[in-house]
Amino acid sequence: MGIIVEDRETVGAPDGGWGWIVLLGSFVVTGFSYAFPKAISVYFKELMKDFGCGYSDTAWISSIILAMLYGSGPISSIMVNKFGCRPVMLVGGLLASGGMIIASVTTNIIQLYLTAGVITGLGLALNFQPSLIMLGSYFDKRRPLANGLAAAGSPVFLSVLSPLGQLLLNHYGWRGGFLITGGLLLNCCACGAIMRPLKCKERKAIPSKKKLLDFSVLADLGLIIYIIAKFIVVLGLFVPTILLVNYAKDQGVPDHDAAFLLSIIGFIDIFARPTCGIVAGLKWIRPKMPYFFSLALLFNGLTDVCSATSTDYKGLVIFCVFFGLSYGMVGALQFEVLMGIVGKSGFSSALGLVLLIEAVAVLIGPPSAGYLVDKYKNYELIFYMAGGELITAGIFLALASFFFIRRKKHKDTQQKHLGDVAINPEG
Repeated sequence: MGIIVEDRETVGAPDGGWGWIVLLGSFVVTGFSYAFPKAISVYFKELMKDFGCGYSDTAWISSIILAMLYGSGPISSIMVNKFGCRPVMLVGGLLASGGMIIASVTTNIIQLYLTAGVITGLGLALNFQPSLIMLGSYFDKRRPLANGLAAAGSPVFLSVLSPLGQLLLNHYGWRGGFLITGGLLLNCCACGAIMRPLKCKERKAIPSKKKLLDFSVLADLGLIIYIIAKFIVVLGLFVPTILLVNYAKDQGVPDHDAAFLLSIIGFIDIFARPTCGIVAGLKWIRPKMPYFFSLALLFNGLTDVCSATSTDYKGLVIFCVFFGLSYGMVGALQFEVLMGIVGKSGFSSALGLVLLIEAVAVLIGPPSAGYLVDKYKNYELIFYMAGGELITAGIFLALASFFFIRRKKHKDTQQKHLGDVAINPEG
């Protein structure tokens, strides 16, 4: 049934101004969304002792948070299209905080799945996607740089939340750490409050049917290729960081040093993401973004595979340096590639659908790795598994982009040329 809506013309992206404040909010939200599921791993050893569970069981906490972050994409898209970014983010901040506060009084691992996993994960999802949409609205020419800077929130927060979590664990136990973390997550509400929508020029009222989720974006071959590649990527991308701290502790590394490994990844990642965003904005790189992204995936996968036999602390530090660099490249480019494929108008719906499909992969990856460790007591396997998946995704994306997307563009260009000749045969 048609509804009356106002036909509005959105003011063009200012590439600055209040956009820098929006960028700051997106930086914080991205930091919590991506760093928190990894940083929470510092509590896993204590949770295993208290609840009598294994690596696979505790890995499910991080997986559920990430799965909610991804799987709630369509819900977030619908809510943003209906209510706008700011209200959705405010609700999300309250959920993210409330989930961790309730988790601090849980008595078994299942309750942790529901509170720290489902509720907090949903809250982060309702913050993450709207922040990306607002960022894309405020930036156009400087969008690769803006995406790179916003993505840097993940390593900055990872480098802080991991040692902070270990500190809270030592002083207040995991319950006190969860409670304080819940208070920190209220900052997501402040980030939502600053997401001021761009002004629109009202033109006239017209009958229209407003789509809350546009499935027509799936007709784009480039998007289908991207979804397949990202599904494979997510199977292995988060595995090393989620299990790294426990691995180091099992090798006899002191708790603080083990937690600091995630900080090393974060420190390197801090510089990798903005730098990669600047490079991605170069006029001769931006048209070839899928290939640049493929290179980042190959780099990350080879880092995992080549570091599989690292057992001493020095070897783990070297792994963290290269992983931080390659992981930062992946993080800086993934949403820029998606924006380049579907454009601003289709980004909200496309992002929601992409995240939903990736949720399945993120539910499979870390618990599968934890299962391998529980069964074979061998951490090398998870590095080979994760690395192999990233390498496969990189090769697939590069080949598919070359043989299908390039051919499609060439065909479209030929058809356009023939059309021009038909209109003006003497031209």
